[in-house]
Amino acid sequence: MLTLSLLFANLLLLPTACSAQNGPARSVAWYTGWHSPEFPLSQVSWSKYTQLTYAFATTTPDVNTLSLADSDEELLPRFVQTAHENNVTASLSIGGWGGSQYFSTHVGSAANRTAFVKTVTGLVTRYSLDGIDFDWEYPNRQGIGCNTINNNDVANFLSFLQELRQDPTGSKLVLSAATSLSPWNDTSGNPSKDLSGFNQVLDFIAIMNYDVYNILSSHAGPNSPLNDTCAPGSDQAGSAVSSVKAWVDAGIPANKILLGVAAYGHSFVSSLTEVIQSNSSSVSSSSFTAATSSSSSSPNITNVYPAFNKLAEHLGDAWDSPGGIDMCGNYSPPSGVYNYWGLVDGGYVNQDGTPKSGVGYTFDECSQTPFVYDITNQTLISYDNVQSFSLKGEFIKNMGLGGFSMWEAAGDLNDTLLDSIRLGMSGSGVSSSNQPLSSGSGTPSSASSSSGASASSTNVGMSAVIVGGIYVSAVTLLLVW
Repeated sequence: MLTLSLLFANLLLLPTACSAQNGPARSVAWYTGWHSPEFPLSQVSWSKYTQLTYAFATTTPDVNTLSLADSDEELLPRFVQTAHENNVTASLSIGGWGGSQYFSTHVGSAANRTAFVKTVTGLVTRYSLDGIDFDWEYPNRQGIGCNTINNNDVANFLSFLQELRQDPTGSKLVLSAATSLSPWNDTSGNPSKDLSGFNQVLDFIAIMNYDVYNILSSHAGPNSPLNDTCAPGSDQAGSAVSSVKAWVDAGIPANKILLGVAAYGHSFVSSLTEVIQSNSSSVSSSSFTAATSSSSSSPNITNVYPAFNKLAEHLGDAWDSPGGIDMCGNYSPPSGVYNYWGLVDGGYVNQDGTPKSGVGYTFDECSQTPFVYDITNQTLISYDNVQSFSLKGEFIKNMGLGGFSMWEAAGDLNDTLLDSIRLGMSGSGVSSSNQPLSSGSGTPSSASSSSGASASSTNVGMSAVIVGGIYVSAVTLLLVW
């Protein structure tokens, strides 16, 4: 039982995070032009979004030019038109993991900032865009490996945005930024303590709370943890709870923060003995198979932070690709990513994200995310399902955040995740029953939609919010606040 004094102590960790939202919550997703053949605009559930963001325009060595070469430039006008027909904000994202190489240069001098403002507003006018999203990965911090960076990146970025806001076209735009888990680095290379100046120029930020653990990590772990303050110190790589606190402490109001959520999971090749820890000296595959086939409600994955085989290049779903040389000239392995529909198609989970028969499963109580394990190919997958997305929606609501931004719209299956987080934000979350939601129109053509759904045996109630690593009743939270 949580004492009143302990409750107050933990609430103080997030002094302004529970401010009420100003206006309705934003429901945002990125739409990738390169996946349009499998997920055309006609399959987007437009009525469930307030904004769709087209990915990506990428920076080039020329400050006067942004490239849409990898994102189906010819589709962009129809994307904007369709969004407008559905009263949805049409935004374009600039940058991305492979498109941020020249951001630092483009905002690094007064002359370049002026030229870049002209480049951005020219693109806005040409395509009748409503907004621009800046996905700079990352200011004063290396991303892919060959980006230009400068100690003054954050200050220069702010100066650029201020100039953009002074432009007649820029003044009318919905401006947003996709951010890292920690606040952008200051001139010393440490997370900035005061980013309040961005409140005057950005409508919102979207914290990219995903890829926390991936194929490049030292060990496996949750892809998109809701919380990590309850994990061992060495496993606290970031989460929704800690990142929201960090950005609020840096001066960004909670109602200007969108929680970035993932319609995909990361896979890791990990041995059975790593994933299933027991008191005995060994764990047999036959006993594991029996456990996964039984009706017992006990989770059978006991270690969600196992070591994994970095040399085993495991392809994810049909949209993953073999390893190759990246734009920096370095070898990049397969991502091992499974979109939500890919998990269903691959036979790992049912449509609601509960495990298929014979697949190992647990719902990690700390990160509030599910894991599945396939003994045949020794694959552990951290992902999100109905339950975890409902909890994320509840977190958004109770913390007074501005909404969510999902990567990517095409990753979902029949709006399973989209509906879950929207219901969570409305206070009508479904994680306590974990039943599949009514199907929407959003299904990639390569995804199966015939899989059955079953109820989860590890349900978590929806009447709590995480504060300082402790689950606090939403009712209690509101009364104390």
